[in-house]
Amino acid sequence: MSSATGVALHRIAAGLLRRELLLAWRRPGESLNPLLFYLLVGSLFPLGIGPDAAFLARIAAGVIWIAALLALLLSFDNLFRADHDDGTLEQFLLSPCPLYFLVLVKLAAHACIVGLPLLLATPLLGLMLALPAPAIGTLLCTLLLGVPTLVMLGGVGAALTLGLRRGGLLLSLLVLPLYVPVLIFGASAVQATQSGLPVTGHLAFIGALLAATLVTTPFAIAAALRISGG
Repeated sequence: MSSATGVALHRIAAGLLRRELLLAWRRPGESLNPLLFYLLVGSLFPLGIGPDAAFLARIAAGVIWIAALLALLLSFDNLFRADHDDGTLEQFLLSPCPLYFLVLVKLAAHACIVGLPLLLATPLLGLMLALPAPAIGTLLCTLLLGVPTLVMLGGVGAALTLGLRRGGLLLSLLVLPLYVPVLIFGASAVQATQSGLPVTGHLAFIGALLAATLVTTPFAIAAALRISGG
C-alpha cells in the first residue's frame, strides 16, 4: 500500500467515524437504550434473588455477561438499516474504497458508541452484585476483549437480515449461538479469579476469538451487504 493510499484511507476512516459519532449525538436513544437495559437487568437480580452477598458474587459474572450480550443485541437491528434507508449504503457499495474497510470503521464506531458506556457502567454492577475488586478487574478485561467480538458477530447477523422488515428475531437466532463461546470463557475467567486460579488461558481464548472475527467478519459482512442491500 502506498503512502498516498494510506493517507486517503485514514481520512476516509476519520470522516466516517466522525459521521457515526455525530449521528449518535443527534439520536441519543440508540446508544442510551442498551445502557439503560444493561443497568436495569443487572440491578433487578439483587432485588429478585435477595441480599445474600456470597450467592450474588457466584452468579455475578454470568448475570453481567448475559446483560451485556442482550443489551448489545438491542442495537444491531438498526446497525445498517438507517444507512440502507437513506441511501448511504448504496454510496458505500459504489465507493472506490473497499467495502470491508468501511464496514470495519463502522463496527469500530458502534463498539465505541454502544460498548464503551457498558464498560463504564460495569464496575457499578459489579459492586451491586458483591464482586470483589480483582474479579471486577478481570470482568472489565473480558468485556474489553469480548464486546468488540460480539459487535462484529452481531454485524454479520445485521447484514444478513437487512432486507427483512422484521429481522430482529431472526437476527437473535442467528447471532446467539455464535456468542456462546465468548459468554462461557468471559464468565469463567471471572469465576477463576474468584477461586484464585490463573485467567490467562481464558483471556487468550477470548483474544483469539477477537483476532479471528477481526480478520473474517468484515469480509463476510461486506458480502452480505452486497446481497441484502445491493
